[in-house]
Amino acid sequence: MMKTTCHVHLKHHSYPIYIGSGLLKDPFWVKAHIPHSKVMIVTNPSIASWYLPLIQSQFQNSQCDVTLLPEGEAFKNLNILYLIFDELLTHGHHRDTCIIALGGGVIGDMAGFAASCYQRGVPFIQIPTSLLAQVDSSVGGKTGVNHPLGKNMIGAFYQPQAVVIDTETLQTLPTREFNAGLAEVIKYGLMFDKEFFEWLEKNMDKILAKDPEALQTTLHRCCEIKAEIVSKDEREEGLRALLNFGHTFGHAFEGAQGYGEWLHGEAVAAGMMVALYLSMDCSESLSLEDIQRVERLLKKCQLPTQAPQSVSIKDCLAWMRRDKKIKDDKMRFILLHSLGEAFIHETVPMEKVMMALEQSGLSKEC
Repeated sequence: MMKTTCHVHLKHHSYPIYIGSGLLKDPFWVKAHIPHSKVMIVTNPSIASWYLPLIQSQFQNSQCDVTLLPEGEAFKNLNILYLIFDELLTHGHHRDTCIIALGGGVIGDMAGFAASCYQRGVPFIQIPTSLLAQVDSSVGGKTGVNHPLGKNMIGAFYQPQAVVIDTETLQTLPTREFNAGLAEVIKYGLMFDKEFFEWLEKNMDKILAKDPEALQTTLHRCCEIKAEIVSKDEREEGLRALLNFGHTFGHAFEGAQGYGEWLHGEAVAAGMMVALYLSMDCSESLSLEDIQRVERLLKKCQLPTQAPQSVSIKDCLAWMRRDKKIKDDKMRFILLHSLGEAFIHETVPMEKVMMALEQSGLSKEC
């Protein structure tokens, strides 16, 4: 069994991130971090068909209940969140319960938020089964749901007891979802590690083929970067905001189309391209050749490199003005000085933002 471990070191609560092949077959990695005997597994029907029996078998001598949520970003809302509370209350769960999030980013966000709220907080464990969740959303304690007027607008920072990443779950992941997760992988190289970005350029064929060694290296480096950033800035008061490169535009694309039309990673990919155009306009170091390198890598992953044509610049700006990164009524943008070096820009002229959106293929009116 290949296994590596990263650690998120926080002032009040630290935890491990286990990464390896076949971890879910060994009860230790999950059960070692469950403080009590009662368990509620939150998952969806597709993931349940693959992995639920494996997890349930580890709790034959404990109360182990299951909440099945409908699949997709369109169901990441308060109404569906109540299904988790309904099951917890119906089955008599109290503060001695541990919630297990078994699934992708939507499951992890919703189960984690439910854990933060239920009886004012119960422990939870992340078992992410999608690439996007494994490299990004399962690490760092961001939990929440969408509102019709904005993505992830209702939520809490609430850290898990542990994150257990079994790379074998990626073998059953649909190609489109796997590729969408690669947008977040590429983001880490663009933000913080040019050498990692260059390694991705050389090894993307192996990653797309789900080569075990390439996947292990990819996941470990992404989680290592995320853990380091979260350890320094748990509540996104400064440095952690850099992890949102491409997300201001990507969230706008998701919301303006209707949640679920594009996968989150697809929207982030297109959003990163807009952010790159804006970066080139605001920095003297980023070149058109750099942008073309990123575009080639995204295309190799079958990810969109242009904004959705059903959305207008006016639509995007309306959604962007509700972005969580707005501070003192100023729209902040995560940009690049160069590949591997990100910064926060708080004084971008709106005409430059509109120009970058036009370069991504959007019109002022649809």
